[in-house]
Amino acid sequence: MKIKQTLLSLVSLVLCGALLAGCSSAPASSGVPDEDAQRYTTIFYDVFDTVTQVIAYCDSEEEFSQQMDALHADLLEYHQLYDIYNDYEGVNNIKTINDNAGVAPVKVDEKIIDLLELAIEMYDTTGGKMNVAMGSVLEIWHNYREAAEADPSDEDNLLPTQAELDAAAQHCDINDVIIDREAGTVYLADPEMSLDVGSVGKGYAVEMVCQAAQARGLISASVSVGGNLRAIGLKPGAKQWTGGVENPWESSIYYTADSSLVAAVYTSDQALVTSGDYQRFYVVDGVRYHHLIDPDTLWPATYFDSVTILCPDSGLADCLSTALFCSSLEEGQALVESLDGVEALWCTTDGQLVYSSGFQNHAVQS
Repeated sequence: MKIKQTLLSLVSLVLCGALLAGCSSAPASSGVPDEDAQRYTTIFYDVFDTVTQVIAYCDSEEEFSQQMDALHADLLEYHQLYDIYNDYEGVNNIKTINDNAGVAPVKVDEKIIDLLELAIEMYDTTGGKMNVAMGSVLEIWHNYREAAEADPSDEDNLLPTQAELDAAAQHCDINDVIIDREAGTVYLADPEMSLDVGSVGKGYAVEMVCQAAQARGLISASVSVGGNLRAIGLKPGAKQWTGGVENPWESSIYYTADSSLVAAVYTSDQALVTSGDYQRFYVVDGVRYHHLIDPDTLWPATYFDSVTILCPDSGLADCLSTALFCSSLEEGQALVESLDGVEALWCTTDGQLVYSSGFQNHAVQS
């Protein structure tokens, strides 16, 4: 899958915020269900270590069940293929590639090659701010965070040393990811390198399963995988789907119904993806260290509290939200304004909202 510069191509609050009820008429879209189509919803708990909610309008419960069985199966397949921690019988996944770094090319499903080609393209597009080859650095932060989470108090929480991070950063060269599409293989030329596709895997999977569902005839749905939102078509009456951007300054690891939103936008045939510092983190000496690591400093990025991307493709939105979170405002604005069909909302560390030039054109009017 190649990108062109046009780019055309925890439970209740996240789901409620991402799946607000739309109420206004909309322009033509890829699908409008009949007025008598019924609203159905389902929740999955077994993909991408998060909660998935799907709301859809179908002509019957049987149709909805068939669509959801297929969508769930697709998500499970992507979950296994993009997993960096677990092995699955008969599956060569990202972990298999990492386990064979410096040893041998690994024959993989085309879905992995497509993902990695997108990631490499986005590495170039973002000036290296989104780098799936940073697994060696991200693993260090993951291990320190896991150790902290295993201890109920934060008194003994530790931070990695700069020397430790610098040593790992010597093994993050994206050029050492060798893809042979004809042979169907991926090889990591550096034996100490590892891939981490957390910045793109979930968003890309959401996009692919939604496209597959549309090909099977699903014309009206809103799919939220851990808050990565992708809407398909319109609701009955040509009403738009809408999505909410969570307030990062009122959020914590414990979501409540009282938490607020900073924006609500129309999402029909659009993806809405947010990267924020308020979900995965641990605390050392009163300072929060989150999971979004700046490739330049090798430490959690400190530019923003959250960055949200609105565009037609969930995979691109996932990549861009990570990259912009790790970029200065000026760099991020320049990138967004250079890309057709992409809008962004930055929540700054001093409590300000900054919009790209066209973001508010998609805003839900209160």
